[in-house]
Amino acid sequence: MIDVDDLIELVLNYNPRTNEELIREAYAYGRAMHEGQFRHSGEAYFSHPVAVAAILTEQRLDDATIVTALLHDTIEDTRSTFEEVEEKFGTEIAELVDGVTKLTNLQLNSTETRQAENFRKLFMAMSKDLRVILVKLADRLHNMRTIRSMKPEKQVGKARETMDIYAPLAGRMGMQWMRDELEDLAFRVLNPEARNSIMRRFITLQRETGDVIHKITNDIRQELEKAGIEADVFGRAKKPYSIWRKMEEKEQGFSRLSDIYGFRIITRDEADCYRVLGAIHQRWRAVPGRFKDYISQPKSNGYRSIHTTVSGRDGKRVEVQIRTRQMHEVAEVGVAAHWSYRDGVRAENPFAVDPAKWLAALTERFETAEDHDEFLEHVKLEMYADQVFCFTPKGDVVKLPRGATPLDYAYAIHTRIGDSCVGARVDGIRVPLWTRLKNGQSVEIITAEGQTPQSSWVDIVVTGRAKAAIRRRLREEDRERFIKLGRELARVAFDHIGKRATDKALATAAKQLGVKGAEELLSLLGSAELSASEVIEALYPELAKGGDEVDSERAVVGLTPDQTFKRAACCQPIPGERIVGITYRGQGVVLHAIDCEALAEFEDQSRRWVDLQWHSGKHAPVNTVSMELTIRNDAGVLGRICTLIGEQHANISDLHFLDRKPDFFRLILDVDLRDIEHLHAIMLALEAESDVASVDRYRDIGRRP
Repeated sequence: MIDVDDLIELVLNYNPRTNEELIREAYAYGRAMHEGQFRHSGEAYFSHPVAVAAILTEQRLDDATIVTALLHDTIEDTRSTFEEVEEKFGTEIAELVDGVTKLTNLQLNSTETRQAENFRKLFMAMSKDLRVILVKLADRLHNMRTIRSMKPEKQVGKARETMDIYAPLAGRMGMQWMRDELEDLAFRVLNPEARNSIMRRFITLQRETGDVIHKITNDIRQELEKAGIEADVFGRAKKPYSIWRKMEEKEQGFSRLSDIYGFRIITRDEADCYRVLGAIHQRWRAVPGRFKDYISQPKSNGYRSIHTTVSGRDGKRVEVQIRTRQMHEVAEVGVAAHWSYRDGVRAENPFAVDPAKWLAALTERFETAEDHDEFLEHVKLEMYADQVFCFTPKGDVVKLPRGATPLDYAYAIHTRIGDSCVGARVDGIRVPLWTRLKNGQSVEIITAEGQTPQSSWVDIVVTGRAKAAIRRRLREEDRERFIKLGRELARVAFDHIGKRATDKALATAAKQLGVKGAEELLSLLGSAELSASEVIEALYPELAKGGDEVDSERAVVGLTPDQTFKRAACCQPIPGERIVGITYRGQGVVLHAIDCEALAEFEDQSRRWVDLQWHSGKHAPVNTVSMELTIRNDAGVLGRICTLIGEQHANISDLHFLDRKPDFFRLILDVDLRDIEHLHAIMLALEAESDVASVDRYRDIGRRP
């Protein structure tokens, strides 16, 4: 583990004015908070936050970001609190640590509907302060570098999430080196055979051809010397995953894949970039369609460079990137360049973008998305590189995903143009609406009054925006028919499980599924965009969970062999909730929910606090929770509610009436449950009942252990 003096030395290399005392204090505090915690590898847990901080020093980031890295797991995994971090290190750092904690709690590897909502949360977390995502990316990079110590199934989950979310996000922020490394580390887990195969072929290729990179680098330097241009030249072989992706896209074997080498030329100024380009193209033949000028048209994250691919020595295709030193610095750290320091002051780089403006541009399109498909399409279009750029007749650029059609283009311009589209001209030639557009083409849309979207269009378009707009228009035309059909489907489905498809039940299901009201739910049912089984599952989910049975006497992790525990009566914590233990003489340890108000009286008694967590697995239904209900006063209502709770595999252990009125009862039910999911499922099922006016969890601060 890097000690504090070595970490400070890394910061001093680029920021001689750093607040050494602040870093020392954060290092000591983080080390104390994580005392006794260990990683899967057996190392002290604090070695991880220190490694994350060291990664961020490579990007020359400010003191607040370095300190946040040292503390980024304290609120989540220790007894530390937001208030304590704020008191010791200030509001800025406390909010950054809290932001990283919230980002860590997002589950980003779920279904597309949930994934869309998580992306929204992800961008909300980023929008407050972009340094939160910089710390999270460094955290993920170190976790991926040390992933071998995790269980194989956990490795696959983390690697998939890294490949799908964090690697593209790093690339979108301009941190291409991090994207390459994250992808390669994930590739090593997800497809080790393919990666090893590529590495073996690389070794064979080097044995057969010698050091190609050294030879081509010398060739380029000689051409630049002839032209009288001063520049640095660097060469490298592309990462195994990058090569694998090209093999998959082009459906070619390794032996036929030529552009596996990349070269970077760093010049003194912008004029020299174009002089270098001329020298390269005079010496080697350019590959058509592989030239991009990001200097004249920079990326939104500040990236500037000229990309070209040429047929180099022995006909091998090589990619060449040409940029100035300042452009190169931004290319290495992307949006993070805004916080970079040099010699104790913020680095003044004309190409570094304002993170606030970058985020505004990134999220502007997301806010207009009306459904999950459209939102995810915007996310993927912004975060992934496979795009085509087409031109309007007036010369404006329209960005679309690869494989897009004139219909996608029409809907990208405006929904009204897409709805009334009857044809298209590409480069002046009339083409079918299913034609796949290519880079640089000029597209003109032909419209006609009275035209409406055809159902077959859904299969033609590829963008979420177009699909959503077509489906929305089709739904509007058939809405009444769909609602009527959906109501019948709902009635049959509810009858099948012995329930009634009441307006309240449908409204509750709509809320749970993120749908705007019961009518919209019925319309989706009738149009087959939502199944009746999904509606039933939203209200009455299957509660049986897999996993090993947990011994109720050993349900908590973190106790010594001689310690016993019991749940606090005031907050009634259950598995799935964050907990803390308070020791009592003669009573063992009492478990409290982390947000229990009763904990305030123990703030000055830190020795009595015990860091605990629930054992993972399937818990027995022995955890009593009190719920306060307001129900209709009518014959059979209470019996139906008790039956409903029994159907959810829960037992009522006590019942107490708080208030009896002619038209309603208010009562407290004590129910024995497994975990927090069991509680949520029961409350949801009760909320759907038309005879239940309200249902809430009941907590009484006056009830003591």
